[in-house]
Amino acid sequence: MASTSCLHVVLVLVLCFFLSTAMAAAPRKAINVPFQKNYVPTWAGDHIKYFNGGNEIQLYLDKYSGTGFQSRGSYLFGHFNMQIKMVPGDSAGTVTAFYLSSQNTEHDEIDFEFLGNRTGQPYILQTNVFTGGKGDREQRIYLWFDPTKDYHYYSVLWNLYQTVFFVDDVPIRVFKNSKDIGVRYPFNQPMKLYSSLWNADDWATRGGLEKTNWANAPFIAAYRGFHIDGCEASTNETFCATQGRRWWDQNEFRNLDAKQYDRLRWVRERYTIYNYCTDRSRYPTMPAECQRDRDV
Repeated sequence: MASTSCLHVVLVLVLCFFLSTAMAAAPRKAINVPFQKNYVPTWAGDHIKYFNGGNEIQLYLDKYSGTGFQSRGSYLFGHFNMQIKMVPGDSAGTVTAFYLSSQNTEHDEIDFEFLGNRTGQPYILQTNVFTGGKGDREQRIYLWFDPTKDYHYYSVLWNLYQTVFFVDDVPIRVFKNSKDIGVRYPFNQPMKLYSSLWNADDWATRGGLEKTNWANAPFIAAYRGFHIDGCEASTNETFCATQGRRWWDQNEFRNLDAKQYDRLRWVRERYTIYNYCTDRSRYPTMPAECQRDRDV
């Protein structure tokens, strides 16, 4: 009886191991895809340089122009990832952006914006979420590393239940679907993926006090690991509206797990420098989604 019981316990443990391994095997990491296959320049294509067969690119900003690129397709939900190495040295006034955006006036948008700074001062990562054309949901953090020294992963998980911003698989922000309390959520407008490098010295660094020093131009941001794992609505929008078919809308991705919540709290407590939810001068009454967010 004892040996049978032990065998049963062992079988259960083995089964649990394989199940947990299968759950952890979701393809959250980047898949290298040549730039030209899925992306096209948005403007100033002569300010983009290609390396390693198009698996790596560099965006250039000078006093004449910045540049950017966009995905060929539009997507409704998915996992979107890019490895980026930010502009090194004195990057004050520059903005490196990585975002999703729909195409109409009441657009939805999910933003990473990296705000440059004077040499020796830390980069600021600003995130924002637009729904139905309304934004003003800025959050700002310092990063826990120097983003100019090496490539790091920046990604968005977007499904019908939540939108999560990740840095190197660490969740830094969650925007939950709060339609039930009257907050619009991006759920029915396909979005393209964009990235750009541009001059914004009227606001980007210390509210515009620090201007871009063009003597340091060209400013260069480097990219690799171009990855989209989403439902291409431009080819099959009806299918995209059907949930439960992709890894990123399975049950385990409808909320953060306990470890991810711990990491999110760590970011909030140590690295957050601005959160619109706590800005009573802008919002005397806390926005509805922020009241729910306090429970995260």
